[in-house]
Amino acid sequence: MDNILEARDLRKLYHRGSEEIPALDGVSLDIKKGEFVSFVGPSGSGKTTLLNILGCLDNPSSGTLRLAGQEIFAAGRMLSETELTRIRRRVFGYVFQRFHLVPTLTVLENVLLPFAFYRKAGLTTDVERLLADLGLAKRRGHLPGQLSGGEMQRVAVARALVNDPEILLADEPTGNLDSKRTDEIKEVLLEMNRKRNVTILLVTHNPTLARTAQRTMELQDGRLVC
Repeated sequence: MDNILEARDLRKLYHRGSEEIPALDGVSLDIKKGEFVSFVGPSGSGKTTLLNILGCLDNPSSGTLRLAGQEIFAAGRMLSETELTRIRRRVFGYVFQRFHLVPTLTVLENVLLPFAFYRKAGLTTDVERLLADLGLAKRRGHLPGQLSGGEMQRVAVARALVNDPEILLADEPTGNLDSKRTDEIKEVLLEMNRKRNVTILLVTHNPTLARTAQRTMELQDGRLVC
C-alpha cells in the first residue's frame, strides 16, 4: 500500500505569556492508504492536536506534512485557506465526541448538511444508501432528540462519509456512549474500513476500541513512544 499521509518532525507550540508549551514535539509517521490506525495516550499527550494537523484543521509550528505526495506544510509554508478548504471537503470526513447534530433537522437533513451550498447529481440516492448501510433507513425522518446516543453518533458518521472521503478522522467518537453503543460504532468503523477502504485515524481512551485498529500508536508528552 502507498502512503496517503507522511509527517516528518511535526512540532506544535502554544504560548502562555512568555512560556512555550509543546503540544507536539517532533512527531514523524507514515499512514498507508486503507489503513486503520488508533492513537492512544493520557489526556494532554497531543493526540487531538496531532489528529487536527493530519486532518488539515490546524497547522504545525514546524515540520512537514504530505498528503498523497502533495506538500501541505513544509519549511514554514502552507497551502492557502482556499486550497485547504478544498482538500478538507474532498479528502476528509470528521467525527467527534460531541455529535454536533442540528436538533431541528431530520436525520436525512443533518447528513446532507455538508452539501448545503452545493449539490451533486444523485446525492439523495447516495445518502439513502449510506443511511441503509448504517442501519438508519427507518430513522431518516426522525429528529436527533428521538434517537439513542448510538444512533446519533451513526448519523454523525454518515455525515462524515457523505462526501465519500478517503480519510476518516474520529476523535473520541465513543466517549459519550455506553459499551453497547461503543460496540455499534466499532462495527461501523470496521465496515467502512473493510468495505469502502476508508483510511481511519482514531483517537480514543478506550483500549478495546483501540485494539480494533490494525496499528496503535501511543503518545506521551507530545512524542510518539510506540
